This record gives sequence, structure tokens and C-alpha cells, in this order.
Amino acid sequence: QGWAKRILFHQRTRAAFAEFFARKDRFALGVCNGCQMFAALKDIVPGAKHWPVFRRNKSEQFEARWSQVEVLDSKSLFFAGMAGSKLPVAVAHGEGRADFASIADLAALQRKGQVGMRFVDARGRVATRYPHNPNGSPDGVTSVCNEDGRVTVLMPHPERTLRGVVGSWWPRDMGEFTPWIQMFRNARKWVG
Repeated sequence: QGWAKRILFHQRTRAAFAEFFARKDRFALGVCNGCQMFAALKDIVPGAKHWPVFRRNKSEQFEARWSQVEVLDSKSLFFAGMAGSKLPVAVAHGEGRADFASIADLAALQRKGQVGMRFVDARGRVATRYPHNPNGSPDGVTSVCNEDGRVTVLMPHPERTLRGVVGSWWPRDMGEFTPWIQMFRNARKWVG
């Protein structure tokens, strides 16, 4: 919130960010604190009017662990070709619960293909309860994008899980990277 307010309440900075978000040749990814900040900037992010704000976890504690997510068929440039993937991912947040102004906002995001990821349980079902849903977000929502897919926000940390070889064990035949590398390959491809 502090970062967002520094941007929103400073005329030149707000104008610079608004110009950046408006340019069709630019993209942005907000992870965790960046997700919270971008969500607070939704008024200057084109196509983000239905985004939630992120509030304290329902568990009332900081959650730092692995969770399971499903990548949905969305407009996000980062998730191109990943729909249907169910993957483990690191979470580390105390304020990750998506809080929508109304249920209509969540429905609009779902209808428009702007929900990028949701928490799922071990059987791949939508996680609506703790511990599979670490923050209490409705329908397990943990990532949204703007209407054209150039700006994506997410609470989990795929960037912390890119390299399988950093763990205590990783099958050699899996190569060096986890499936999360595709997000960053998609961004590189989008740049051209």
C-alpha cells in the first residue's frame, strides 16, 4: 500500500506509471508484494477495474510453504500454453487473500478470462478451505490479469521454483528447470 500511495499521490510518478501501463508494447508482472501494489494501482491499469485488493490471510498468520495451483485458460501472456497445469509453487505471504468489492467482480474476471491461477487440493479440486487454500481467497483465486493479458498479478512465487536442481532431490531426466520456466519463456516470446 505504501508503494502504491507513493505512486498515486505523486502527480509525475502517477502519470509515468499510467503511461507505462497504457502502452501496448509493455507488460508487467507483480508477484506477492508486487501483486498487492499493482492491485492498489488498478485505477491506472487499463482493464483492471474488477481486480481485488489483497487482505490478511484468514489463517491470521504468515504462510510460507508449498501449495498446489492450477493454471487456468486466461488472457495472461505469462500463462500461454499452460492451462490445465497443476503445479506445486512456493507461497510466502501474510496478506494474500483476494478481497473482491463484490461477487460480480469475481464473476466478471472469470467470464472474461482474467483469472490466471487458483489453489487446488491434492486431487486437483478447487481449494476453498485451509490448508490447501493458504489465504482464504474465494474460489482459490491467486492470480488475475488485465483485459488484454499484458499485466498479471499473482500471490505465489513461481520465480522461487524455476530450477528443480535447487531442491534436495530432483530427477535427472527432468532437466534443470521446472514447468514454471514457461512463464518466463512466454514473456521472452511476447517481446519478440
